[in-house]
Formats: sequence, C-alpha cells, structure tokens
Amino acid sequence: MGLKAKLSKPFAALAVYRINKWKNRSIEVQNRIMSTLVRQARYTVFGRDHNFNQIQTYEDFKKNVPIRDYEDLRPYVDRIVNGEADILWKGKPAYLAKTSGTTSGVKYIPISKESMPEHIKAARNALLTYIHETGKTDFVNGKMIFLQGSPVLSEKHGVATGRLSGIVAHHIPQYLQKNRLPTYETNCIEDWEEKVDAIVEETFHEDMTLISGIPPWVQMYFDRLSAKADGKKIKDIFKNFGLFVYGGVNYEPYRQRMEEVIGRKIDSIETYPASEGFIAYQDSQEEKGLLLLTNAGMFYEFIPSEEYFSENRRRLSLAEVELGTNYALILNTNAGLWGYSIGDTIRFVSKNPYRIVVTGRIKHYISAFGEHVIGEEVESALLEAASEYDVEVTEFTVAPQVTPLAGELPYHEWFVEFANPPHDMDAFSKRVDVAMQKKNIYYFDLITGNILRPLIIRSLVKGAFQQYMKSKGKLGGQNKVPRLSNDRNIADGLTPFITQ
Repeated sequence: MGLKAKLSKPFAALAVYRINKWKNRSIEVQNRIMSTLVRQARYTVFGRDHNFNQIQTYEDFKKNVPIRDYEDLRPYVDRIVNGEADILWKGKPAYLAKTSGTTSGVKYIPISKESMPEHIKAARNALLTYIHETGKTDFVNGKMIFLQGSPVLSEKHGVATGRLSGIVAHHIPQYLQKNRLPTYETNCIEDWEEKVDAIVEETFHEDMTLISGIPPWVQMYFDRLSAKADGKKIKDIFKNFGLFVYGGVNYEPYRQRMEEVIGRKIDSIETYPASEGFIAYQDSQEEKGLLLLTNAGMFYEFIPSEEYFSENRRRLSLAEVELGTNYALILNTNAGLWGYSIGDTIRFVSKNPYRIVVTGRIKHYISAFGEHVIGEEVESALLEAASEYDVEVTEFTVAPQVTPLAGELPYHEWFVEFANPPHDMDAFSKRVDVAMQKKNIYYFDLITGNILRPLIIRSLVKGAFQQYMKSKGKLGGQNKVPRLSNDRNIADGLTPFITQ
C-alpha cells in the first residue's frame, strides 16, 4: 500500500466524523444557514429590494423572496456580468460559470469565494466516504481521469468565466495533480471528438484506477479505447481500474452497456454537482440515494412537482418534506441565488439522514394529454423491459406524437439507440408500454380509454445521438439529451436516423 493510500484512511475517518456532526442535525443546520445568508446579503441590491433587514423567519423569507428561474433573475445577473458589485451577493463573484440553457441561451451563474470551496470539499468527501465505508484505497495510488470541459477561462469585467468543470480544474488539490489526467494541453482542446482521441492516446498505457465523467461521454471514451486495443475490454486495458464517478444523468440506463465494455461490474459513486452548487453525493454503497449536503452554504426549498405550475403552490422547507413525493428543487446560495428554481426534480428516500434521488427535470415531461410522465418513469419502464429481454440501450428520448396519420390515435414515440436490439420489437414495445401503464395512472387511463394508442419505439442507427448532438454543437462536455420533451424538436431531429 502506497503512502497516499495509507494516509487516506485516517483522513477519510476525520471527514466522516465531521459529516456525521451535521447530517443528523440538518433541520437545525438549514435554519442557521438561512439566517446567515440573509444577514450577509442584506446590504446587496437584491437584499435591499427584498427587505432582508426585516426577515426573521422562514415565513418572512417566503413573503419577501419569490421563486424565480434564470430568466426572472436575469436583470440582476446581467448587472453582475457588466461588472457591478454587491448585486446578489457581497462584492463581485470569484467566477461566472457559463452554461447552455435550453430556453435562455448562454447562462452565467455566479460562484463566490464562499461557494467555490464547497464544490471542492463535496467532490473530495464523496471519495473519502467511499474509502471509509469500503476500506478500498488502491485507486488513490493510480492515475485518475476527469472528462471535463476546457480549463481555459475568459473574463467578464475582471471576473474569470468558463465552464464549471474547467473552473474546478484550477482547484484540484496539489497532492492529486501528479495522478491526474489528461494533461492541461489536452484538456484545452475544444473539439470533443479530437479531445477524446487525444485522451485515448495519453491514457492508453497508463495505470488508470479512477475515471469520472458523464456516462454517455465516458462510454464514447471506452468505445474508442476498446477499438484502439482491437476489441479488448477496459478491464484488460486498465487492469487496476476500480472506481467510476459520475453525475449529470441517471447511470442505470447505461450500466449494462458500460459493464459490458468494461468486462465486469465496478464500484461507482454518483454525484449531483451543478454550477449553482454541489447538492448531493452518494455517501454509501449500501444505502439508496444521495446525501443532501445541508451544510454546504445553501438553503433548500421544495415545491411538490404537481403543484409547480399552480398559482397556489406550496413552498416547503426541509422540515416539511415527505418521503416518496416528487419535489421541484429550489436553491438559496452563498453565491447569491435566491428562490432559484434549478429545474430539477428530486424525491426523498430517507429523512435520517436526508437522502434523495434525482427524478427528472420540471420542464422535461410529457403531458400533451394530461398524463405528466416524468423521466424516472420512462427510465424505469425501459430498464425493466431491457432486463427481461436481454436488451442493451445506448441512449433514448421520448416525445408525444399528437398529429398521427389520419384515422390513427396519437401516441408516445420513443427514439432508442440499441447496442443490442430486441429480437421481437413488437413484444418489447408492448412490455415497455405495460410497465409505463403501471407507473403512471394517467397514462393507464389514456390507453384504456382509447385516447392514446400504445407507445411506438423507433430504433435508431448506431451513433445517432452523437451525430445529433454534434449537429447541434453540443457534443461532449456537460451536454446531455433530455429523456423527455413535450414538443417534437428533438424527435424531428432524430427522425432521419430511424432504421428502415
């Protein structure tokens, strides 16, 4: 065992001790954070506009701070981007994280000197809790790769600006720098396909023990590694590869395909980072869900998903949530986001401590006929059928078809790229449809009431989703295809890739 591996165990024990001090006192911690955030921002433009000096309780907070999405908060953000200080948070932000919005174009999310360390601490603690629980430390001595955006930063009126993953690259602890790949020069390559090829060349002969990234893009990296090695499994290329760290999308639809190309099952850690804050990570290989980081400079609020678009929607603190309910997640952060709807939906699977699963996007759903199908439902239905029929799915998305051919009923249209397609597509489609009816009672009613016909699956050519993303200028990085759309934009873009 190397020195780093030896030192990691007591370091992990200390980290878990500190985590345990707050994770079972989350309500108390959240109340303190709300008060602290309001006090520290009371002299900002936003604080003066929203009577922060009069806020004493959560009820006061709700009366004075409305729920906003990015477009609603944009007038304040634009002032920050233009160089003004003390707008949403004291002073100027340390960084502006640049993201691609589906409706807002480019978005700039402020990261403060207070919030940046929370990103780094959470990523570190995700690994340390794994070490503490499993005792596995071998990965610490090998090489680690983080598939991420370019670390090259630009400036907006003196504020460094770039992708979150590129910003984080500047804060990797010194003790990890010698183990970390790819090189800075390779990380700076903007073209994703060129970048992946360069990473393959750099890592092919290295002792890679930890690999991190969004599953579909890690899959692309693995496929190219395997091709370079004449079809070898990843376990035969990287004999000591033992840990996969991922975030951004649900891993389950990719797990079978990933384990096939790896050649064996492998430990994994799910994380939930966002430009707005590092929200949760998987703190146990045994327990379901991700530990909600209630001591990370963020005050969380929750709106029941079915009420989100209602005028009388409830707005709840952590103390008021229930298990098994889908909530839209609302953030208030030490970077100056207030009543901010991040767009994700979550569900609590534990309250002692508070653990969550990410269930989808509040605006990524199908409800063309009132069914309100969410991402978790389509993913689960497809996984059930794929497991039963020994099918491997590379990627998929679903959209409503509201204008079918004359005389036909409308339906949900599934666009699926298979690594291993079903032998009987009709039987497989029926199995997915039955699973969907069991998961969503409104969908069941529409099918049995002959309002909708059963779903149709369109099989796509291999590489379809990568080609589609490339055509939209969104290949690689943090970009991902929505599982659900309530319109036909993505469906129409994928239609040319349907197999004949």
